[in-house]
Amino acid sequence: MAAAAGSVRLQRCMVSPTGRHSASLIFLHGSGDSGKGLRRWIKEVLNQDLAFQHIKVIYPTAPARPYTPLKGGISNVWFDRFKISNDCPEHLESIDVMCQVLTDLIDDEVKTGINKNRILVGGFSMGGCMAMHLAYRNHHDVAGVFALSSFLNKTSAVYQALQKSDGVRPELFQCHGTADELVLHSWGEETNSMLKSLGVSTKFHSLPGVYHELSKGELEKLKSWILTKLPGETERQIE
Repeated sequence: MAAAAGSVRLQRCMVSPTGRHSASLIFLHGSGDSGKGLRRWIKEVLNQDLAFQHIKVIYPTAPARPYTPLKGGISNVWFDRFKISNDCPEHLESIDVMCQVLTDLIDDEVKTGINKNRILVGGFSMGGCMAMHLAYRNHHDVAGVFALSSFLNKTSAVYQALQKSDGVRPELFQCHGTADELVLHSWGEETNSMLKSLGVSTKFHSLPGVYHELSKGELEKLKSWILTKLPGETERQIE
């Protein structure tokens, strides 16, 4: 059984800003990974941490739980799935529990004095899917969402929530490798088209020849986008 919301405090590793902390980035790992593992992977690809003068980068670790695609084996996953496909129902019960747990993480940042519109959420693979559920169903006031090699199911609760709501939606930054054999590029494209049709401003970058992995070019694009959504103090004063 998944742990009840409220009883879970996620393990996390962080990259502190080099200057005054005025914004936060929550980066969610893919299935079976950890916050430390994702930070290490990014560091290997970039030859340095994803680090900023004013943005704290937070890498939480999903709690261990039984995961159906592993025949019920225990894994660090944000939610359960019936299968890795965009053509099956979502396991909403486990997604909703984790939305609550991650809301606590957002609230922790707000308590330190960071406004919600200075918080970005996103992730790789399953982490990107989780971030879309978190932002588009629960937190329309975050600065933006990013999803790398991610997708939403065809009948996703995210689409249903957006159909019923109006007002501002956070911008989505999406990247997907054309050679991805685990999460098909077409699933990512379809997710992007659906969100765009529901009023989300989106940026979609196809990565030729890239598999289900992080690439240096994509992380550099992501870093530039992060700085447009969460500019430092001097840039904000100029605006």
